[in-house]
Amino acid sequence: MAKRIFSTKHLGRQLMDWLLEENRRKTEGPYRKETAHRQHPWWQVMCLTGVDYFSTLGYQPGIAALAAGALSPIATLILVLLTLFGALPIYRRIAGKSSHGEGSIAMLEHLLSWWQGKLLVLCLLGFVATDFIITITLSAADATAHIIENPLTPNLFHGQSIAITLVLVTLLGAVFLRGFREAIGIAVVLVSVYLLLNIIVIAVGSYQILINPSTIANWQTAVFARHSNIFTIIGVAILLFPRLALGLSGFETGVTVMPLVEGSSTDTHDHPRGRIRNTRKLLTVAALIMSFFLLTSSFITTLLIPAAEFATGGKANGRALAYLAHLHLGNSFGTIYDLSTISILWFAGASAMAGLLNIVPRYLPRYGMAPNWALASRPLVLVYTAIAFVVTIIFRADVEAQGGAYATGVLVLITSAAFAVTLSAHRHNSTKGRFIFGSITLVFIYTTIVNIIERPEGIRIAAFFISAIIITSLVSRVWRSTELRVEQIEFDEIAHQFLAEESQGAIRLIANRLSEGNEQEYSAKEKEVREDNHIPPTDPILFLEIVISDASDFADVIKVQGVQVGDYRILRAKSAAVPNAIAALLLYIRDQTGKIPHAYFGWVEGNPIQYLLRFILFGEGDIAVVTREVLRRAEKNPERRPAVHVGG
Repeated sequence: MAKRIFSTKHLGRQLMDWLLEENRRKTEGPYRKETAHRQHPWWQVMCLTGVDYFSTLGYQPGIAALAAGALSPIATLILVLLTLFGALPIYRRIAGKSSHGEGSIAMLEHLLSWWQGKLLVLCLLGFVATDFIITITLSAADATAHIIENPLTPNLFHGQSIAITLVLVTLLGAVFLRGFREAIGIAVVLVSVYLLLNIIVIAVGSYQILINPSTIANWQTAVFARHSNIFTIIGVAILLFPRLALGLSGFETGVTVMPLVEGSSTDTHDHPRGRIRNTRKLLTVAALIMSFFLLTSSFITTLLIPAAEFATGGKANGRALAYLAHLHLGNSFGTIYDLSTISILWFAGASAMAGLLNIVPRYLPRYGMAPNWALASRPLVLVYTAIAFVVTIIFRADVEAQGGAYATGVLVLITSAAFAVTLSAHRHNSTKGRFIFGSITLVFIYTTIVNIIERPEGIRIAAFFISAIIITSLVSRVWRSTELRVEQIEFDEIAHQFLAEESQGAIRLIANRLSEGNEQEYSAKEKEVREDNHIPPTDPILFLEIVISDASDFADVIKVQGVQVGDYRILRAKSAAVPNAIAALLLYIRDQTGKIPHAYFGWVEGNPIQYLLRFILFGEGDIAVVTREVLRRAEKNPERRPAVHVGG
């Protein structure tokens, strides 16, 4: 029995070691830095983004037909115009502002400072999670539809859409647990084959329309039967096109993968003009390709497929182009088309999973808002896979039912990007930019609101992710608040000189909150501290002053400046948190001089809970107590720990 318990514990320990293997690798600083990426020609990287963007052709025509009926081609035309003259200009501008793949979220982070910027980023990460999780589940569900509806599929698989979708999601998670990384070569093959097959299907569908002119006449009759004139048709199409917003996916991914885009030989880290130029090519060509396929696929599917087949249970539900491939090109070609569609849809889920695994290390650890295990990808894969399971079961692997949630995530991200570009134009005093991008922002706000009103399940899912991210982030921030939180310490020449002079005897530092900064302030503070702590008047002292920079930041580089005010020597620095910076400086001084420094503080008056909140939100609070706790956590040996004295 004891042996069995020992074996179970041993296996459990091995499992935890495997899950957290990546987290145990040594890293510099308080959070993991981004690694260098191998770069590729822009058209190859376009294929990587295309597994998400272009794969929507698997279900977009069917969803558009269900949403807009006979007006689907006209509503799609409006969507294409918004793509080319709205989303594309926005993301071309973002490419110039975030050349290292930060994307629109980072633009807003930089434009909005302090906690409001961090809170906005957390909310947007909730919509990112909605977008990517639904990409995984929606793509898997549509791949399942192509599997089940294939004529060669055994009857055993019919009615098992949820089970098959869960198997596909499980396989995706298993691949990432094995250590999958971006595979541009696979993406190039999948996208090339998929687009070629779609060109064939669209060409054959167009030919069928040409040889059967009655299809156009029937479509025109259906359109004008409900709407008397062209203006009414356009107005109704404008109201309907937000339901087709799935066709806008892929732009955010396009700028996120910028580090993979090969630039020119003259590029520098700060000015990668070649990479920016090639990324703009990527975005433009991808938008043009997708616009062509959106228009043509919507047109031929609306004209050639009976409306009843688009509905749930119909043969074209979630697979309109595949339906035409089987109908007009035979089951052999149709099966090849199904296999290609299944592959690119499954790989779109891989692209989304990779995006989720990259988004956490880029933001949350930098904010101190991620638990330690979130730095390892394998636990995150298990969490995301479990969430995908729940979403699949809730929506019963229904493609059309998940469309609203997917569109919500896509639209909010594009709207936030438009707002970021508009705000940037405003800060650069660009009247033209404010008008153009402001107008585009209003259009996307309208589109987002309409989508949320008509399909509220998307905002509900996003609200769940936002709440989960904010709660876990705040808990993590509080839990990690007493870490050193310092990347690097830099002393200027005068500060080094002060430290060298002080190291000849006992090193005594008086913590001071900078006020007037004159001799009277330092004289009064010195007299108070010497009396409270019985410091001999002959012992030299240094003043230590930390000025709050941005308390919402977690870690920073501390640059210490030596300042002389009369006979008083001051070490002055800026940091996000006063006690953490003081603790880091004390440890730095100990290591540089080989002596244990002594820091002197005064007691504070007031409610300790209030001071705790001040420390969490504003980086101050009960400085002496928190400094002592930070030192205790950072230095386990009491004999090597800098001394903290509190008087008054």
